[in-house]
Amino acid sequence: MPSPFSFTRISPEGDASPVERDLAEEMPVAIEFNGVGYAVLMATPGDVAELVQGFALAERLVLPSDAPLDVDVHVTEQGLVARATLPPERVEGLLGRVRHRVSDSSCGLCGVENLEQALRPLPAVTARSAAGRAAIFRALGDLAAHQPLNRQTGAVHAAALAGADGAIRLAYEDVGRHNAFDKLIGAMRRRQLSWDGGFALLSSRCSYELVEKAALADCPLLVTISAPTRLAAERAASAGLPIIVLARADAVLAAGRPPG
Repeated sequence: MPSPFSFTRISPEGDASPVERDLAEEMPVAIEFNGVGYAVLMATPGDVAELVQGFALAERLVLPSDAPLDVDVHVTEQGLVARATLPPERVEGLLGRVRHRVSDSSCGLCGVENLEQALRPLPAVTARSAAGRAAIFRALGDLAAHQPLNRQTGAVHAAALAGADGAIRLAYEDVGRHNAFDKLIGAMRRRQLSWDGGFALLSSRCSYELVEKAALADCPLLVTISAPTRLAAERAASAGLPIIVLARADAVLAAGRPPG
């Protein structure tokens, strides 16, 4: 939950007055898989099981067809510890990913291996969206109603599942745009929800990491409020992932392929 913090408001005329503002919570979330410390994310506490599920999918530690993970969350003085157990057939992949994450890239070979891991080929997106222009604008208009934490703090991102008609079916918030999307994807997997001709709507720019999460979740259409990087647009095109960016109340921009 947000908590108040004391500030001093300074007017354009130079007048100062005390004011309190609610701030979004952010804390370390340490993720362990099969007893192996894998990552520490700075995240908004809450919906941690969904976060871990989506993160595991994004890291390719599990497949969408695998059973949802059992996640135990422990509160410590320093933050949260989330412990999950991967199925036996995924342990070898876990150990391989851990080696790449902690390897010393001071030598050329290690650096090349790490770059290859960072830009691994993405699976082709097979799902298709039936959402049209009206559905996208409907979701854009309704997104703020699904962002209670952001209304209170003005400091968090949202990731939403919208149906083909533009109705928002599910939404999650977090200080990190990646975390919000992981929470959404994880929640969909744990609830056994499909995209069902809809799309993902994110209140952020379109980074290549978000494109990768969308492709790995077989998202049929990714809509973001801000622009993509070139790498994000290229990665989306390579996976056959349609993206709509700079989605605003008055216009949207659908990305194609690089010229030439």
